[in-house]
Amino acid sequence: MKSVARLMGSLSAAALWIAGTGLVLMTVFIAAQVFWRYVLNDSLAWSEPASVMIMGWFIFLGAAVGIREGYHLSFDILLHVLPQRGKETLHTLSDIVVAAFGGGMILYGAQLAMKTAGNKMPGLGISGAFDFLPIVAGGVLVVLFSLERIARRAAGLHTARFGEAEQEH
Repeated sequence: MKSVARLMGSLSAAALWIAGTGLVLMTVFIAAQVFWRYVLNDSLAWSEPASVMIMGWFIFLGAAVGIREGYHLSFDILLHVLPQRGKETLHTLSDIVVAAFGGGMILYGAQLAMKTAGNKMPGLGISGAFDFLPIVAGGVLVVLFSLERIARRAAGLHTARFGEAEQEH
């Protein structure tokens, strides 16, 4: 299980680096668009659609990493009065629901990508499917990271929750 945790940790770190790079790229593209529009009195046709597509990547990859690290939204009031076994059961149930949501992201994101594959994105000239690939990739990571959390808990390993120390990899 520890080797799987290390692999998932590496995958999580890669997703976080890609998301961070995307955030920087989006900022550069928008700054370039402002410069071109207001200083050079011209416009970059590709900067806005590229920025929006990149934003999809860093949102969905970052959200998946947040799920792995235990930073997704939760309502924990009931957990304060339950014994440890009950808490673990509810944590596992939560991870199952999150994994199902990730499965929905994969299914519906893939359907959207297939329906728009024949369209060309204005300004970029690439398939419209590229707009929906971040949903699919994020969904895959959500499922993987949720299943890892369930497996870690079943193996008796710690799974991080919001506000706790980082989990071991």
